[in-house]
Amino acid sequence: MANRGTPTAGAPAEDRPLAHAFESVPAESPLAMPEQDFASRPLSTDRRPLNIDIWARRLLVVALALLPAAVAAHEMRRSIGLDGISPMEGIYLALFISLFAWIAFGFSTATIGFLLLTVGKGRGVTPRPLHASERLQGRTAILLPVCNEDFLGVLGRLSIMERSLAQVLGGERFEFFILSDSNADNGEAERRAYLEMRDSFSRPVHYRRRAINIGRKPGNIAEWVQRFGGAYDHMVVLDADSVMSGQTMARLAADMERHPHVGLIQTVPTVMGAATLFARWQQFASRLFGPISAAGMIWWAGSEGMFWGHNAIVRVRAFAESCGLPELPGRAPFGGHIMSHDMLEAALLRRRGWDVHMVTADDSFEEFPPSMPDVFTRDRRWCQGNIQHVPLLFRIAGLHPVSRFQLFVGASAYCTSPMWLALILVVLGGAASGLWPPAAVLPSGGLLAVTAVLLFGPKILAILWAMADPARRIGFGGAATMIRGVIADIILSILMAPVAMLTQTINLFGILMGRKSSWNGQTRDRDGMAIFSAVWLFKWHLLLGVGLTALAIRAGALGWTLPVVAGLFAAPLLAAITARKDLGRKAEEGGLFRVADPWWRTQSYRPLRFRWPTRAKRPVIVANDE
Repeated sequence: MANRGTPTAGAPAEDRPLAHAFESVPAESPLAMPEQDFASRPLSTDRRPLNIDIWARRLLVVALALLPAAVAAHEMRRSIGLDGISPMEGIYLALFISLFAWIAFGFSTATIGFLLLTVGKGRGVTPRPLHASERLQGRTAILLPVCNEDFLGVLGRLSIMERSLAQVLGGERFEFFILSDSNADNGEAERRAYLEMRDSFSRPVHYRRRAINIGRKPGNIAEWVQRFGGAYDHMVVLDADSVMSGQTMARLAADMERHPHVGLIQTVPTVMGAATLFARWQQFASRLFGPISAAGMIWWAGSEGMFWGHNAIVRVRAFAESCGLPELPGRAPFGGHIMSHDMLEAALLRRRGWDVHMVTADDSFEEFPPSMPDVFTRDRRWCQGNIQHVPLLFRIAGLHPVSRFQLFVGASAYCTSPMWLALILVVLGGAASGLWPPAAVLPSGGLLAVTAVLLFGPKILAILWAMADPARRIGFGGAATMIRGVIADIILSILMAPVAMLTQTINLFGILMGRKSSWNGQTRDRDGMAIFSAVWLFKWHLLLGVGLTALAIRAGALGWTLPVVAGLFAAPLLAAITARKDLGRKAEEGGLFRVADPWWRTQSYRPLRFRWPTRAKRPVIVANDE
């Protein structure tokens, strides 16, 4: 095992600049990872016959989304278009029908997922169990990219996975790599912690810190592939806040060996480790509402699945030959390093004929940002990355049609917020200027009922899915506790929706004007937020609330705008209150947003947690009961 920096030849050892500030790694096994030529169609494309079944599924989902949208368009056309359609009415109809089709698509996906998980018992969306007779042949590297993280927390989560692998047949075929892009100060703390802790593990745990962060996370992974990828068949890519059981890792590795045409399998992680009220709310929503939508998406995606950049296993050779990302010409947001690399990497794998699948897994976890501002900061980076994909839809030759659709949907998702805001302004502006009476362009009672079903139907289906399994129902605290959590989720979601609407609109227009996002270490821990800081942060939301209230009063339509303006006015208070850990603890004690314990708390062993003692210079290991 090497334990070194990489020196520049010819200089004294103590004076040589280090290409790697510190590393403790195995011998290198280089693997070429050529930069992809987007303009040329690759030679190794998929030659298999058309899968009629999977395309029939996709047509069904689209039909289930377009049918209610067509009905809505007909109803609205009857109500406002009898004497012809003015330009303002045409804008209104285009916005309304587009947004209606968007929520109908989500409802149809969730409905199919509900049927799969109840009637179909989840067949086809979960990895096949690993049999005792199966022996893993290949080597798998588990990669944990970090950048200015709580490193002792990273080591604690690593210990959970390392001890879980020790209980799995074939667990010796896995090795850990911590790939750091942290700055010098944090890197020194990481180095000391790693050197103190590495002998505590029963399998190799390697560490490398780059002195220069080139290409962010995809550059970090690419450098590992080019230096060490030749020695490994697969890589499990994680985030710094990820946890995955050894059993799931082994099952994924076995699936990769069983199906040599598969290039990537993405698990659908759920949220864990929530401490603030906001994170506990999102944890509950992820556990309850996420599985049915994920199952539906897996059903129609087939071998054209997506990659979210973590909690997935990747075939190293396929990734190396398919996913070398070039730096895009021009200025941000469309130029520079590719930010939302994961979705594009899945498309590039499929472009060369490799299958990309998604599976649900009960023991694949990630953490969630602790507050609303932290979510919006992360969301801005995702927005820029997804908008960056728009010109690539036309520049990359040989993309699968479903891959193009997924990239388009990812980008267009950030257009729904400005469309919703524009719809509100069009309705209120038209009524205030006398173009139409206040109620003339509002949907009929029947259409409003259909809209409510499309919006809240997935939540009702999720409740029914959870109720159908006694163990799952108990995990959410029982029927009454679960329904209380859903009611709280609906209220908070209604308040947060207009806040997200304006925030995403501001972010989108800022990005299109060339204000690029930074990409630093994420905020993973917070306890509270000063109310005055929250007021300043959400000042534009308060101003929009004032403007919409005045416009609604003038238009005589204050009643139906109340949920929107209430959310805008409540934004600072909502952000400050939900960022508190004490309210998160009270919610947990009171049973609000209750979820089942993660898998490692049900095991006979207690995973390790690392902390710095008050008076000692070296970290110690303590049992973790949390």
